[in-house]
Amino acid sequence: MRTAYLDCFSGVSGDMLLGALLDAGVPESYLRELFSGLLPAGYKLTVTRKTVQGLVATRVQISDTEHHEHPHRHLQDIHDVLNQADIPASVRDRSFAVFARLAGAEAAVHGTTVESVHFHEVGAVDAILDVVGTVAGLSYLNIDRLCCSPLPMTHGWVHCSHGDIPLPSPAVCRLLEGVPVYGLNIDQELVTPTGAALVRELTSDFGPMPAMRLLQTGYGAGTLHRRDGRPNLLRLLIGESREMTEAQEVDVIETHIDDWNPELWPHVSERLLAAGALDVCLIPMHMKKGRPGFLLRVITESTARPALTTILFSETSTIGLRWRSEQRLTLPRLPLVVTTPWGDVTAKQITTPTGTMITPEYESCRALAEKEGIPLQTVYAAVQREAHHRGSHT
Repeated sequence: MRTAYLDCFSGVSGDMLLGALLDAGVPESYLRELFSGLLPAGYKLTVTRKTVQGLVATRVQISDTEHHEHPHRHLQDIHDVLNQADIPASVRDRSFAVFARLAGAEAAVHGTTVESVHFHEVGAVDAILDVVGTVAGLSYLNIDRLCCSPLPMTHGWVHCSHGDIPLPSPAVCRLLEGVPVYGLNIDQELVTPTGAALVRELTSDFGPMPAMRLLQTGYGAGTLHRRDGRPNLLRLLIGESREMTEAQEVDVIETHIDDWNPELWPHVSERLLAAGALDVCLIPMHMKKGRPGFLLRVITESTARPALTTILFSETSTIGLRWRSEQRLTLPRLPLVVTTPWGDVTAKQITTPTGTMITPEYESCRALAEKEGIPLQTVYAAVQREAHHRGSHT
C-alpha cells in the first residue's frame, strides 16, 4: 500500500501541498494539462525551484497578470466551475468535497447556511487550482493512504474580507476539531483554511509517521517568510507499507498490587484473554515499605477496555487502574499446518523485513508430544527442519 505522510513542521497551505507533490514526482506537464480547462485568460502558472534554508523545494504560483476582480463565489458556483472543467470525475468529486467541508466550517462560524456562504479568498482561481491539483496529484502518485502530522496553531491576526480576524482563523479551528494540534509562539498564519480543508478531507490518520519503506521525498515552498527564521516548507514523504489487519494503536492497562494471591493469576489471565485482551503479564516487583508485589499489565484494543477493567476490579484486589494509548508495530503473519513424522501441527509464518520465518504453536506441539510420548523439543526440531526445507524451495 502506497502511503504518503505530510510533515507539517511549518503548517500547511494549498500551494505548499501542490509544490510538494510536484517535487515528489508529479510532472509539471501533467499539471498544466489538467489546468488547461480551469485557468482563465490572464492567469499564469509558474513552477520554480527555490532554496530555503539550504533545502531545495518546489514553488507553485498562480498569478493574475491582468488584475481581475475576484468574484465572491458560492458553493454552487464552485460546483459549476468544476463540472464545466475537463477533469476526471473522481478528481472533480473529491475536490468539491473539500470545498463542501470548508463551506460547512464557514457556515458554522458565521451562523449561516452552507448555500449562503460566500467564498472570498478561497473561492479565487488559485485556491480552486490548489485543491484540484492536490487531489489529482495524489491520484497520479497512486497514494492509497494519506497521513498527516499534528498541526501548529499560531497567534496574532490576519486580514481577510471580513476584516482582521484572530489566528488560528475561526474556520481553521472549526475544520481541525478532533485533530491533534500544538501551540507555536509565532504571530503569522501557518495553517490556511484551504490547507486545513484539504488535510481534513483527504487525510485518514493524524499523528506520527507510520511505518513504511521510504521511496521518495518532496518539499513544497510557501510564500510566507517566517520571522523566526525557520523554513516555511511542507515535507511530503512517500513509501510502501503493509495494510495491517491488527490494531496498530492499543490501550495499555496497568495496576500495582501487593495484597493479592498470585495463585489466582492463571484463572484471571484466561478470563482477560477470553474477553479480548491481546496480551497479559504479571511482573514481580518491590513496592513501598519493601513489600513484594506485582505489576499487572494488559494490552488491548480500546473497544475491549471496559470489559477488561470489570474483570480486573472483580478478580483482583486492585482499587485503581491506569491506562494509556500506545502505538505498536506488528509483523504480518499467517497460520499454516506443518507435517511432522508423528502428525500435523499448527504454526505461523511471519513476514520480516528480510524474509519469512515459521514458528511452531506451543499448544499444538505439546498435544502431539504428549500423544506420541516424545520430547516436546523433538517436535519443535521437526517443525524447524520442515520450515528450512520449505524455505529452500521458495
